[in-house]
Amino acid sequence: MDLPAFWLSIEPWHATIYVALVIVGAIILRAILLFVIRRVVNRIVSGVKKREGEDDTQVLLTSPLAAVRIVQRTRTLGSVFGNVVTATIAIIALLLIVNRIVPDATGAFALITAALGAGLGFGAQNVVKDVLNGLFIVGEDQLGVGDVVDTGFATGIVESVDIRTTRIRDVNGTLWYVRNGEILRVGNMSQGWARVIVDLAVPYDADVDAVQDRILATAVDMAENTKWRSRIIERPEVWGIESVSGDAVVLRLVAKTVAGAKDDVARELRARLKRTLDEMGVRLPSLNSVILTGAQGATSVRGARPPRTRPLPAQKKDQK
Repeated sequence: MDLPAFWLSIEPWHATIYVALVIVGAIILRAILLFVIRRVVNRIVSGVKKREGEDDTQVLLTSPLAAVRIVQRTRTLGSVFGNVVTATIAIIALLLIVNRIVPDATGAFALITAALGAGLGFGAQNVVKDVLNGLFIVGEDQLGVGDVVDTGFATGIVESVDIRTTRIRDVNGTLWYVRNGEILRVGNMSQGWARVIVDLAVPYDADVDAVQDRILATAVDMAENTKWRSRIIERPEVWGIESVSGDAVVLRLVAKTVAGAKDDVARELRARLKRTLDEMGVRLPSLNSVILTGAQGATSVRGARPPRTRPLPAQKKDQK
């Protein structure tokens, strides 16, 4: 048998075996790298939980804030690195396969890229912008998985940070896909601390000093309670008279809390203040909560778990 003819007959089999080996190798390499990333993430998270003496990440919301940020940031970085590994291995494997099947493909790709560069430049620029901005957002710890954030486009809990997009689920359960390159500002409601602000419209003829003393005593008593003292990180304060009208004097009471407990503290505080004022015989014209930033109710969603829904009281509107 002629040697060149024999070589041509087995060449397709060589190419098929090569392609199969590249695909299998890429799958194995991806599995190994993802295993290493998950192992590192789990070791860091388990170490934080062990130091804090907790098995549930949700409980860490009441632990030192550094522990919460380590867990959330580690999981976010693990997700981003996993996506980068998958994309990189897929691109390299595809180039190896194409180069094997079509040896001159590299030069052809260069020509095609040059020809279509003007048309695809804008789209490629957006992709690069999304990827780089996502890396900076995660690297600078602007947000992490489990954070409640306001990006302008969507407000809710961060479920994942991918290479190009960030997935945010709002309080209504809608899942928003926000391009990382379009995130110009991030309002993070899960970092540091939060502030509960309660404005009480006391009748104009009421004893303002006595009311201030009683509501402050009520708030301080709640802050010293075993259940709430881990969530209220500073002594509550009465900032005084916020405004005066012909019918009422508005008093402002504030309490500094851990970020994830703001709504729970606010609801309990309002309930206690109502009982206190009822005991004093003071009837309030209105009882309002001031929300400085973010969408109303967004901070009710905490952690990476699906929120438990609960019925909301209907708001009565003045009928004309």
